[in-house]
Amino acid sequence: MNSYSGKIAITTGDPNGIGAEITIKALNKFDLPEDKIVLVSNKKIIDFYGRLKRNYEIVAVPYEDEIRAGKVTKEAGEFSFQALKKVCEMKPKAIVTAPVAKNALHLAGHIFNGQTEVLQKFLSHDGQLAKMLFVARDFRVLLLTRHCALKEINITKELVEEKVLNLQKFFRTHFGINNPKFALCGFNPHSGEDGILGREEIEILIPAVKNLRAQEVNITEPLPADTLFVKAGRAFFNRQRCPYDCYIANYHDQGLIPIKTVAGDETVNMTIGLDIIRTSPGHGTAFDIAGKNIADEAGMISAIKAVLR
Repeated sequence: MNSYSGKIAITTGDPNGIGAEITIKALNKFDLPEDKIVLVSNKKIIDFYGRLKRNYEIVAVPYEDEIRAGKVTKEAGEFSFQALKKVCEMKPKAIVTAPVAKNALHLAGHIFNGQTEVLQKFLSHDGQLAKMLFVARDFRVLLLTRHCALKEINITKELVEEKVLNLQKFFRTHFGINNPKFALCGFNPHSGEDGILGREEIEILIPAVKNLRAQEVNITEPLPADTLFVKAGRAFFNRQRCPYDCYIANYHDQGLIPIKTVAGDETVNMTIGLDIIRTSPGHGTAFDIAGKNIADEAGMISAIKAVLR
């Protein structure tokens, strides 16, 4: 067992964004014991954005550039990438990541569509694939595809079956729900209207559902996404239980617009499918307010709470 296996490791994200600020504010509110937390960052960055109440260990990632709050730089992208690589090498109990800038990563030559893809590169083995699960209390959304252009979305029957079966296993082991109820979003408007508005439901989603039900997965037929989330939103606002344990969206905005609209900073981005669970706030680097000490730490608080549970 390594020295970090029982700890929550937190990266502070892009040095020029709000990541370090919200990390400091969140940790000061939690006031967790020093033996539970390790920061993967740089003391210069921490000191620039605030002061921690406790003397948490900092696993240092080199950062020689000056801190330029609100700016997109190659140096910040390199730091963000190296921090993610380092935290994966540490093999902690769980990972919490503050936001990074994809364009800064690209400037540094690291061509990834997000932190999820970097984590998959360094943590996956034996064919593991990272999956994006967004959580706000019992309102949960799984994305079948991650960060990609709409024209590049490629949904297959095999992909749907593999992701849903793994999701069911995750619910049983991590949420303690043995027979989770899943709602599947239709791919097309009105779920294709019997093929009039698209055939993905007929040719891909419905056959996948039949196979999943044969394996005792409790999942709906593909349902029109524009109405499917209405009851979930009402339940969330009224602090009632959501009708389904998880909503399965075909692509990024189909699932994230509803949950972020109703849950805001309470929404946590959770990476599942790898050996280590990672959470992150549902927002970005907020360069427009970086360095002004006005960033709201609610999203980071939710991300840390998710792994503490």
